[in-house]
Amino acid sequence: MVSGTEVLFAAVPLIVVGVLLVGLLWPATRAMPIAWLSAVVVAAAVWGMPPSWLAAATVEGIITAIQILWIVFGALVLLYTMMIAGAFDALNRSFATVSEDRRVQIVLVAFFLATFLEGVAGFGTPAAVVAPLLLGLGFPALAAVVAALIGHIIAVTYGAVGTPIIVGIREPIDSVFLIRTTLEAEGVTPAEFAVNVAAWAATYHLLVGVLMPFIAVAMVVYFFGERRSIRPALEVAPLCLFAGVAFGLPYWFAAWYVTPEFPSLIGSMVGATVVVGTLRAGYLLPDEEWTFPDQSEWPDHWLGEIQPGDRGSVLPSEPRTTLYRAWTPYLLLLVLLVATRLIEPLSALLQGETVMAFGRELSLTLATISTGIGRFTVGLLSLQWVDIFGTTLENDIDLGYVPGMWLLVSAVAAGVLFDIDRSEAATAVLEAARKLVTPLIALVFVLAMAHVMLQSAAHPGAPDQSMIVVLAVATANVFGPAYPFVAALIGAFGAALVGSNTVSNITFGPLQFVAAENLAISRELTVGAQAVGGAIGNLVAIHNVVAALATVGLGGEEGRVIRLNLIPLVYYTVFVGFWTVVFVYVLFPDVF
Repeated sequence: MVSGTEVLFAAVPLIVVGVLLVGLLWPATRAMPIAWLSAVVVAAAVWGMPPSWLAAATVEGIITAIQILWIVFGALVLLYTMMIAGAFDALNRSFATVSEDRRVQIVLVAFFLATFLEGVAGFGTPAAVVAPLLLGLGFPALAAVVAALIGHIIAVTYGAVGTPIIVGIREPIDSVFLIRTTLEAEGVTPAEFAVNVAAWAATYHLLVGVLMPFIAVAMVVYFFGERRSIRPALEVAPLCLFAGVAFGLPYWFAAWYVTPEFPSLIGSMVGATVVVGTLRAGYLLPDEEWTFPDQSEWPDHWLGEIQPGDRGSVLPSEPRTTLYRAWTPYLLLLVLLVATRLIEPLSALLQGETVMAFGRELSLTLATISTGIGRFTVGLLSLQWVDIFGTTLENDIDLGYVPGMWLLVSAVAAGVLFDIDRSEAATAVLEAARKLVTPLIALVFVLAMAHVMLQSAAHPGAPDQSMIVVLAVATANVFGPAYPFVAALIGAFGAALVGSNTVSNITFGPLQFVAAENLAISRELTVGAQAVGGAIGNLVAIHNVVAALATVGLGGEEGRVIRLNLIPLVYYTVFVGFWTVVFVYVLFPDVF
């Protein structure tokens, strides 16, 4: 049992985040340093955490942030290289020129293109690219933002080549002693647990998310059509359902039988190929084209500073490369990631292990250095810091294993393939680095805050339960056996606060694990619901909405977008909650 006072103190950092980000609409770059400071004060004053442990937990969080930023940097360099080369124009054209019908464009652009971008880059990229494209195709600015935000949600759990799972689930699970001990007793590693969570999350998404193309279409035709009716959406329901299944099946298969990096990429690439081919063959196209009312009838809040255009304003008459060449760097990325994850001993070697190959020992480790602040193991592409500042905390960076390295390799290959010169390559790198400045500040402090909360009971003489465990036990006590129904909602709440599935998983993943353990229910199924909830919370995350509106020149409509997006959010959380209850208590009660 935990006391109300403990719960109140443990919740202080999250309350600070909520008040500053949601209540006062502060940017994360201002709010998160204060939230981290509040966690430090509470951990020191209430949990008795010594300064060395506070510093070590903060560094542990910063190292995790560096891994995330490395992935995002590689993703953005590849994206900007493709844009500079004109290859992205070919991809845009393949999605946007199939039909003039706005409903079909929502399925192809707002769903398939957005989910592909989420799988490749994540961190706000889909809305930043897709919303302006829809605006250029003639969509009202507000409709473009709503469609882009709804369309990519199913892919967020595996965004930026699996970052919310690789970093968001595995890293914090591995860093909490209580959880790690539980896993070891079951003979499960944190990496194996994260892979299983990813598979169950994909199962929830498959059952619920196949309707997202229809919901995206229905939201647009109902709220932005000539009259408020979903009849135009029902006319393309077969296309929408076909698109959802065409995406969902390979997506689910990749999560279960390949790796957590690939579901969004494989689902979008395979699904788009199938659906575009079907439409070009003349099947599932609507009998009559649907479009928006005449622009003269649009309310002022539909429009921003940038006027809607037509197809020619966003799609060049002649793309600079072919569609097949445009896909090549992403196909190379898939091959590289499969090879570095599934081929042994390469996978182990890249993770810093010594392996036997060609009759001899191979290792990328260069040296181990012991200092007064800890022991450093330096590798060719890795760094491990053990006993940080004299504590038992540790963390490492495997730059050669995480997807960032292979995204950069794919970007270099794209530069060669499309004959990018040095100045253009430098532009791609500098633009990617510039885009990282704001996320860097926010991520460093939010992850430092999360790790202080996670490690607040790790020091000698500490209370039995950390801040996160206190919150988990209290939440489990409040909801009792109904807890699985709200697990996804908790994840959505976390993402709505911080605007990131990865950070929601880092902060609330251990909480969900401990809550499930206290209730003696499946940890994998419960944390899987967290991973799904963390994705759908992005629908209403305030700074995600602000950023998306900025791309179409529309300011001051954040509240309107959030109110509209609450509709798909409620749908998703309710039905994922339903399936979580069914899985936990009926279908798979024996899953770990």
